[in-house]
Amino acid sequence: MTAATTTRSRNARKVLGSLGVIGAAAAVAGMGTFGSFTDSTAPLAASVSSGTLSLDLTGANGLTMGGKDLVPGDSVSTRVQLANSGALDMSAIGLAVTAPTSSVLDTDKVNGLKLSIDSCSVAWATDNTCAGTTATVLAPIAARDAVTLTNLTSTTAYKTDNLLVKLTLPAAAGNEFQGKSSVLSLVFTGTQKTGTNR
Repeated sequence: MTAATTTRSRNARKVLGSLGVIGAAAAVAGMGTFGSFTDSTAPLAASVSSGTLSLDLTGANGLTMGGKDLVPGDSVSTRVQLANSGALDMSAIGLAVTAPTSSVLDTDKVNGLKLSIDSCSVAWATDNTCAGTTATVLAPIAARDAVTLTNLTSTTAYKTDNLLVKLTLPAAAGNEFQGKSSVLSLVFTGTQKTGTNR
């Protein structure tokens, strides 16, 4: 027998031996796939639905507020209702103000327009007086500052706040404020409470 024949014979035996080991392993693995008992429970019926977060703003005079020919010390106001018409309580309600038409009236944070909001426990009278209890929702701030509002009942589902929104041109406003115009957009935004285990 030559050396080449001997090497081939050994290699053939190794290959056959390896195939035998693989075949035995497959047979053992296959034994676990036959015949096993199983059982299942009755189904757990899980029914869930998501809540609705809804914040609505309505006004006796629509959602507009106008002031013409203001002089330092003047103010304009409007009565609105802020209603939580959804099924969820809110953690907070914020207010953001943008100015599609801007001027020194809204960019000057010192002597420019000041925004304030008060609430009344009953509807505001047409002369903007409150026959109930008042609360400060927003103390006067620069008109373009974003802020979180306070003393609101509308953070609770199905509750409504009677609000008086006021813009004031401070008495300290100087000549640079003459003949200027701004258009402001006020947007109230409610934020849900943090989710919990129920």
